[in-house]
Amino acid sequence: MKDVELIVTALGGADNIREIEPCVTRLRAEVVDPVRVDPAALRAAGCHGFLLRGRVVQVVVGPEADTLASDLEELWGREPEE
Repeated sequence: MKDVELIVTALGGADNIREIEPCVTRLRAEVVDPVRVDPAALRAAGCHGFLLRGRVVQVVVGPEADTLASDLEELWGREPEE
């Protein structure tokens, strides 16, 4: 299982993430500043890869994307988006 706190850090920290949602095998995140995204840290967190387009980052995490997104929402104290 990937560590959600490491993923948040690799995405530039919680204050750099506007929104995050699961998409089959990926976490799709909108970030404030794409320069703060650290590809090496994403790989170190166990992610299989990533795609960055503008302010949208797709992080390939595998089939546990839904679980990771729920864990992130719990960490932030928000309800998961449907």
